[in-house]
Amino acid sequence: MGAILITLNVSVLTALALLGWQWPPALFAYLIVGPLSVLSIWSVSAGDVSARTIFVTTAAVSIGGLAALGYYWPSAWYGFFLIAPFVALGIADMTQTKRAIRRNFPVIGHARYLLEGIRPEIHQYFVEGDHAGTPFNREDRSIIYQRSKGELDTLPFGTQLDVYEPGYEWINHSMAPVHPQKIEPRVVIGEGRCEQPYSASIFNISAMSFGSLSGSAIEALNNGAREGGFAHNTGEGSISPHHLQGGDLIWQIGTGYFGCRSEEGGFDPDQFEENARRDEVKMIEIKVSQGAKPGHGGILPAAKITPEVSAIRGVPMGADVISPPAHSAFSTPKEMLAFVTRLRELSGGKPVGFKICVGKRREFLAVCRAMLDTGMVPDFITVDGGEGGTGAAPFEFSNRLGCPLVEGLTFVHNALVGIGLREQVKIIATGKVASGFGIVRLLALGADLCYAARAMMMSMGCIQARKCNSNECPVGIATQKKSLTKGLVVIEKSARVARYHEETIDAAVHLMAAAGIADPDELRPWHIMRRTSETETCHYGELIEFLEPGALLQDDLPKSFARAWEASSADTFMHVEDVSAGSEARPARSS
Repeated sequence: MGAILITLNVSVLTALALLGWQWPPALFAYLIVGPLSVLSIWSVSAGDVSARTIFVTTAAVSIGGLAALGYYWPSAWYGFFLIAPFVALGIADMTQTKRAIRRNFPVIGHARYLLEGIRPEIHQYFVEGDHAGTPFNREDRSIIYQRSKGELDTLPFGTQLDVYEPGYEWINHSMAPVHPQKIEPRVVIGEGRCEQPYSASIFNISAMSFGSLSGSAIEALNNGAREGGFAHNTGEGSISPHHLQGGDLIWQIGTGYFGCRSEEGGFDPDQFEENARRDEVKMIEIKVSQGAKPGHGGILPAAKITPEVSAIRGVPMGADVISPPAHSAFSTPKEMLAFVTRLRELSGGKPVGFKICVGKRREFLAVCRAMLDTGMVPDFITVDGGEGGTGAAPFEFSNRLGCPLVEGLTFVHNALVGIGLREQVKIIATGKVASGFGIVRLLALGADLCYAARAMMMSMGCIQARKCNSNECPVGIATQKKSLTKGLVVIEKSARVARYHEETIDAAVHLMAAAGIADPDELRPWHIMRRTSETETCHYGELIEFLEPGALLQDDLPKSFARAWEASSADTFMHVEDVSAGSEARPARSS
């Protein structure tokens, strides 16, 4: 850097000398340049050459040189239009106090922030491999795009996956494959208990609220659901006009009770009944927790709260909307099931269930005990994995809180089997489902049907820019900016959503047929194989313990469930010993 500074000074001094030889007044510029040159050379000799020194020297020399040259050749004054913005920017950088990089490296320091801004895009497009991107790698994204657009989705030359890498999974084919079903498999929810049971697709749109998503995106999703004959979960942000495009709705009720919210912020049964009895609403889902931020209420950044969103949710503008972490309508397992039963009655007999990310196992087992004690049973339970998506979540909550889907799903399935109620409760699994194999895998591990959120967004054109929390989504999906939502054409995107759903279901059906499975109900854990080391493989029936029906009702409890089961109570979510000892002393436990 010192050499650059000396070279710059020598060049300017030489140029002024030559100019002064032809035009003596130019030599007066030495009055400005001379002291600066002395200062620069002294800085070099002292070993304290900084970008600030170079900027000050360059700016002063440029101004002095242009002033002298302009005196001789007036057109040179136009050069000030070129250098003035840079000089002003540099002065602003050196005098501001918030950013050290800009203060120490005026003007050029901005390059750091520019490069940081485009780093995700550069990495995604030019650096990452087909299987390296997260949360969805390029191959997963590509298959979603291809199927949604109806493009060629076959794979040439063979798999690029390392089939000997630990973690690789596959389904074993059969020497007696069956013909694929021509009719899409469906699951009836609420049969025998509800006046209005619902026949659901095995692949549906997961919870995404209006506010988190744009109105155009919600309309495209709902139109796609109508065209494809599958369900669209509203998310906790209430039912908006954008949801009412003719598609089947699963209305999600969160802790903020948007759409059925009293003036005090609690549950309003009259508002609920009015909305729940809409023809479009087929099921109601109580959101207890979410995989991406369990134990934390929903977050809608203030930047996304438009007058329309404010009116629909009944919240003020100008501040983040953060829902409470827990429901005010219930506080115990029995109260939660009573709330489920009440909503079923208010809705006119529609299926009602709840969504959880598995946390403390004893708490879900407490709900299971309450089912046995009261006879009140939900029609379905949605299990969300810790890998699930969200529009906005605290860093630690998204990365380090919540049970992953495989463990959560198999636990809930086992618990219901263990209490003998598995046949009465359908399980919906959600968390990074994007392909036919993803569906088959979860059905084999205990789910009856699946949700997908981010995959459905990608079918509309989401590029995984990860700007969902900033209101700057470049494709107009996760933003409320009109300038960005104009890029999303509802008719075109709804067709893509429907096509993606159809082709993904078709892939799942063909995969099952190749394995000799005619119906999803025939799928079992041992159909899915997993490599555990370079030389060892096993099926999920060997990896995970699966209980026998009624196992939790026996005296001899399964060891993997015994401690948590004995610590649970139908009357509380707390550890039974904590209840008996009072709230003053709570010993740490892991059940």
